[in-house]
Amino acid sequence: MSEEPEVPETRGVTMELLSSIDLGPEIPGMAGHQLRTRLFTFEPGAVFGPLHDHVGRPGSVYVLQGTITDHRDGIATEYGPGPGWPEDRNTRHWLENRGTETAIEVSVDVVRQP
Repeated sequence: MSEEPEVPETRGVTMELLSSIDLGPEIPGMAGHQLRTRLFTFEPGAVFGPLHDHVGRPGSVYVLQGTITDHRDGIATEYGPGPGWPEDRNTRHWLENRGTETAIEVSVDVVRQP
């Protein structure tokens, strides 16, 4: 038996890359990394999985519209609209929109460049 919680498959989520900045020329020691800003839209009933972590990919989320439920460590926490959640090396979660309204979030994170 797996210790992993069962997470529904991703559905009803779209992502748009709003901007990205190469951090190498901006900050010593950050070569190969970028700061990116993305807009996610969660339709009612949407799920963003699988269960994933943010090791090496720290970020922060702000909910513009609706409510997004963050599932981590067996706890479901609703956010929005307004400040969302941090995503650091200890974050391991999945997300969903349990509401009847479309939810929209802005996610900003630092990632290794592809």
